[in-house]
Amino acid sequence: MNILLVEDNKTISKGLAYYLHNNDCEVVICGTYSEALEKSGGNYDVIIIDISLPDGNGFELYEEIKRINHAPVIFLTALDDEDNIVKGFELGAEDYITKPFSSRELLARIKRFTRKNDISNIMTIGDITVDFSSKNVTKNGIQVELTSLEYRIFVMLAQNCGKTVSRESILEKIWDISGNYVNDNTLSVYIKRIRKKLDTELIKTVKNVGYRLEE
Repeated sequence: MNILLVEDNKTISKGLAYYLHNNDCEVVICGTYSEALEKSGGNYDVIIIDISLPDGNGFELYEEIKRINHAPVIFLTALDDEDNIVKGFELGAEDYITKPFSSRELLARIKRFTRKNDISNIMTIGDITVDFSSKNVTKNGIQVELTSLEYRIFVMLAQNCGKTVSRESILEKIWDISGNYVNDNTLSVYIKRIRKKLDTELIKTVKNVGYRLEE
């Protein structure tokens, strides 16, 4: 199980990561808002977010992360007043846990959400299926070999199926993924390659805006 833990208290993050690791979990720790954004595009089963971060607010971070990652989110925070709890659930978080907390209880809640979301790890659009757990893409049951960057671009479109994803949004995210500069023209080349490999017309170009994957 892969977990993104956004927590600025090193004592809590290290202790919780150690406990989760001993229970067959891989944990990526981020201590700041900006670091969490950089790593939020990964394939996580659960994302745990503290609300009070040194360089930002966990509620705002949640909204940013949800644009690119559909993993269930748990708020883990010392803010135990009713207004914040209600806000967390209204934003769409799966759970809101206040500190101090039991690591054992947290793990039980994580497992409950991952069991509930196992089916959602597979998405089918037309004759194309994406398995987010194994990072495999198939066309009519036949695996299609996409590069890491092609896969990440396609996943962004798939997770926003039916919605237009701006070119700027895609470029912003794949810059962090590749570590290299990808310009507007290069993105067009990648989209063309993805269409060719998938032999599909489901990826539509929205002129002067971006791309949309349609069922």
